[in-house]
Amino acid sequence: MIDKILLFPYWLTLKLRHLAYDCGLKKVHTPEVPSICVGNVTVGGTGKTPHTEMLLRTLLSSEEWGNRNLAVLSRGYKRKTKGFQQVMADGTAKEYGDEPLQIKRKFPLVTVAVDSSRAEGCNFLSNPEVLQTAKKGRRCRFKDFPAADLIILDDAYQHRAVKARTSIVLVDYNRPTFKDHLMPLGKLRDLPERISAADMIIVSKCPANLNAWEKCQWSEALGLKGYNAADHFGHRKDGKKQYIFFTKITYDTALPVFPEGDARYLYAKRLILFSGIANDTPLRHYLSSTYKIVRHFNFPDHHKFSRADILSIRDAADTYPTSVVMTTEKDCQRIRDLKQIPGNLRQRMFYVPIKTEFLSEEDRNSFSSILESLLK
Repeated sequence: MIDKILLFPYWLTLKLRHLAYDCGLKKVHTPEVPSICVGNVTVGGTGKTPHTEMLLRTLLSSEEWGNRNLAVLSRGYKRKTKGFQQVMADGTAKEYGDEPLQIKRKFPLVTVAVDSSRAEGCNFLSNPEVLQTAKKGRRCRFKDFPAADLIILDDAYQHRAVKARTSIVLVDYNRPTFKDHLMPLGKLRDLPERISAADMIIVSKCPANLNAWEKCQWSEALGLKGYNAADHFGHRKDGKKQYIFFTKITYDTALPVFPEGDARYLYAKRLILFSGIANDTPLRHYLSSTYKIVRHFNFPDHHKFSRADILSIRDAADTYPTSVVMTTEKDCQRIRDLKQIPGNLRQRMFYVPIKTEFLSEEDRNSFSSILESLLK
């Protein structure tokens, strides 16, 4: 009872905000080109960026979109630049944010941009010529990019001012929304019933052996009735069809953070791990199967590494001189910006590429077909 009283002001604020959009009191922008919104109703940790990358892989391998101009738009969390910016692969996390930079480096032929205004950002991506004369264009360093045929909006589900053609909401298997609370008592940043507005739910970070019965239980817990496992959908109370899929995390072979990385350290038995992401538990479990983690530095999500942080990691590396130093792919984007990392530490520092995959090839093919139908 006390928790409901404490959360009532925030709950009421969210309720009134959504009511204003639902009643047309607030303006909603619809992008000129097909668009996909990827987001969640929680604070971090559901895997938005890996799922955005999965969408890019899916679209780029399709006949319909493989040869088209794809773009990704993000707000560029914690960047120091202002306005609309095209992300360049040789740029820094300070300029663009770590996640947009990660996407650009993995998909160099895809246009990646950041803008706090999703509506203006979509307009610039679909009409690049507008940027040449727009006020925001004065701050934009790189204005040369092709007009987008499709835009993926990364982490934009809570941005009601833009309505994408297709919306995907992510739910963390390890932290179900139906067992969570609104901030600050929980991790929910939006009303859990907002999940019903999406075209598709993806339950992320699932165990690889998730069975049909568990999928059915999850679907019911998320408000879907009559879940059809073969066609991957159920129905909301109002009769709306909503698709649901389940994905898992996989990791690729570790890669050097810096060019001078010495691959021989990957054969070490001991590991020093540092991370600044919302939840590094899956990564720790993965690395523990190969290494003994002797030191673990756990920083806040999107952490800005200081000189003191680097010195602490260096001291740990000196204590365990034969150990390998490992970090996450997202943290790698920020670490590369730092100049004060000693040469011997640079040789030992590696990151683990992350990837999101479906639980089966059949699920992947079904997702691809359904996604194309939703975009038409």
